[in-house]
Order: sequence, then C-alpha cells, then structure tokens
Amino acid sequence: MFELKTLSREAVPRALAKAERYRLLNEPGEAHSICLDVLAVDPDNQEVLATLILALTDQFDHQPSLVPEALAAVARLSDGYERAYYTGIIQERRAKALLAHRTPRSGPSVYEWLRNAMTRYEEADAIRPPNNDDARLRWNACARLIAGNPDLRPMADEPREPLLSE
Repeated sequence: MFELKTLSREAVPRALAKAERYRLLNEPGEAHSICLDVLAVDPDNQEVLATLILALTDQFDHQPSLVPEALAAVARLSDGYERAYYTGIIQERRAKALLAHRTPRSGPSVYEWLRNAMTRYEEADAIRPPNNDDARLRWNACARLIAGNPDLRPMADEPREPLLSE
C-alpha cells in the first residue's frame, strides 16, 4: 500500500529521544512506530530494542496480543542481564494489565505472571552489573503487589466429582 520512508543513520539518536518522549507523553504507539523505523536502519541497537520493549508493554492494557512481539524483541538483546530483566518487565506488565481488567477469577493467572516475573528478576539479579539493583526493585514491587491483594494466589487444586462410569 505505502512504501515506508527510511531514516538516515545520523537521525537515530534524535529518533530515539523522540520515541522516549512519546512514551513519557503516554503515546506508546508512536514510540513503537519510531522504534521500528530505527531498527530498520540499525537492527542491533540495544537502546532502541529496550525502548521498543517498554513501548510494547505500555500497550498491554488494550493489546495483550503484543506480548509475543515484546518477547521477540527481548530475544534480540545481546546481554543476559538485559534479557532476564526485560522478560521480567514483560511478565510483570502483562500481570498488571490483566489485573486492571478485573476479570473474575483472574487472580491465579495474575499471580503466575508475577511469579514468573519474579523468577526472571532473580536471574537478572544474579548477574547484575555493579551498583544496579533494578531487578531487586522490580522483584520487591511484585512481592508487595501479591502481598497486598488476597485474590492473587496460586491456582488451587479444587476437588472434583469423579466421572460416572457406565
């Protein structure tokens, strides 16, 4: 339909700043689009990949179908710490989006997303760079969210009536 216009490599820093600004203005779709434009000319740009992941997670409230795209962007990160940390971010933000919808009986699903995020944060914490406690901060936020919400519990094995045999 339309042929997208290609950015110049020299415009990448300015485009990244603009993407971050759009995120701060709560316009993650715009930031997402800019990140795709930058990645078209600089596919291994780690800072843009991180911004893309955050822009995608900013949209989880209305577009949970973006989770696979966010996970695919994480797979392109070259650093093990960053991969673990941003996987945790994706899982935590998916949990929060699910919680915000207040779907009946979603507590166990939200709990599982948060526990998975906490596991990723523990992995990141084990290999964190010096003076970087970001994963610990996120782990604590998840723990507090679980502790403060009685509906967030693991799936209980409910007793079931045996099936009648003929």
